[in-house]
Amino acid sequence: MLYIGSVPLPRLCCLDLDTFFVSVERLLDPSLIGKPVVVGASPGQRGVVSACSYEVRALGVRSGMAISEAVRLAPDAIYVPTRHGVYAPYSERVREVLVRHTPSVQTASIDEFYLDVAGCERLYRVAGDVDDDATIERTLRELCQRIQREVGLPASAGIGVSRAIAKIASGAAKPAGVSMVRSGHERDFLAPLPVRKFPGIGPVMEERLRRAGVATLGELVALPPGPVRARFGGLVDQVAAEMDGHARSWLGRDRPAFLEHDPDGATGGSISNERTFLHDVGDPRAVERQLLALVERVSWRARSRGIRARTVTLRLRWADFVTVTRGRTLVATNRAADVWDCIRALAAAAQAERPGVRVRLVGVKLSGLVRDAQLDLPLDAPARAPVDAAVDGVRDRFGFDAIRLGASDGDARWLEAAPRSAGRADRRAGEPLLDEPVVDRAGGGDQRRHEVALGLRRGDRR
Repeated sequence: MLYIGSVPLPRLCCLDLDTFFVSVERLLDPSLIGKPVVVGASPGQRGVVSACSYEVRALGVRSGMAISEAVRLAPDAIYVPTRHGVYAPYSERVREVLVRHTPSVQTASIDEFYLDVAGCERLYRVAGDVDDDATIERTLRELCQRIQREVGLPASAGIGVSRAIAKIASGAAKPAGVSMVRSGHERDFLAPLPVRKFPGIGPVMEERLRRAGVATLGELVALPPGPVRARFGGLVDQVAAEMDGHARSWLGRDRPAFLEHDPDGATGGSISNERTFLHDVGDPRAVERQLLALVERVSWRARSRGIRARTVTLRLRWADFVTVTRGRTLVATNRAADVWDCIRALAAAAQAERPGVRVRLVGVKLSGLVRDAQLDLPLDAPARAPVDAAVDGVRDRFGFDAIRLGASDGDARWLEAAPRSAGRADRRAGEPLLDEPVVDRAGGGDQRRHEVALGLRRGDRR
């Protein structure tokens, strides 16, 4: 039935690109088709599995697993390094197909999209469709087939009255299938599923529930009143709402598949980038060079948005995984010189607490974002401002990589992009290799991007 009163029945679809990175690699190298493939860090290096084929999943390998564990489980698999910058254009091509054929599309990640097709049954209906549900299911199946034909990528789709139902259904439809949970059948669909299938329940919560005697979603909502149910009360209510079909139906924010999302003037959330070193680093100058690179990146992103930040935060993780986060409040700024002065002081103080301990990861975050609506008075304008403007002008024309500011060392030499292979002869002695991509947490998403090393010359700081 299409309408309840005058309100269209909610119909959300989660469309997921199956083993996305692997599928793209197979497009680029057809010899990988049908073979066990792992995309991620190379064996023997630090890093994780970014994606893996179903042939490898059968052996227990999963995305996010340490590459060393993947090699132990699947020593004969083909290990392909992640190629940052290669995958996003394929995601954009998929989105173009979706936009042409559906009225509302939201990008959740590089390989996941949500579609709102409520009220479109009459638009899609053809002879032979037994009801509106059949119309929507057929339409989504044809859409997945169109993506396969036009882009060459397999996709799975789940359809339900909410995001959570649609996402779980898309997982059940893999590989390359379509699964619809009809309105009124949510409880039958969810109750037998393991609790881990519900979005937001991770291994820690799964273990807590297991210790409480809860293994399935049905057992969770059936908990009797008492201390156990009270302990998981919020989660019980959330799952019960999904089972009863009362969960809110909405697409959520658009998070484009390109890996840094910086809409003009956006002040929500934060802007951050971070980097994991391939090998733990003990040279303070190498740590400083990478921090400079991150400072330059986040400052440029803030200026690109037309905003400034009141708070600057350092994230530093040592080789033993001890992690500190230190922040400082400033006069709102988007100048790399201001941010660098703050980050350098925070990093020096943090490293002084643990002298000699090697560093694994560094990150820089800007928060407390405000619109860049007020220009500096001439007498207050720092000397660095014209340099920022000139550099931004070059990048606007030729891209971010077109110009790099000087290093912090006294010789003010130019920093080069970190090489991708330890065998590269042009790598400067002592400069660490970087294996994991920068994490962009703008807008709350953990999206990833390969960055280049950038810095500031000492003489350019105030």
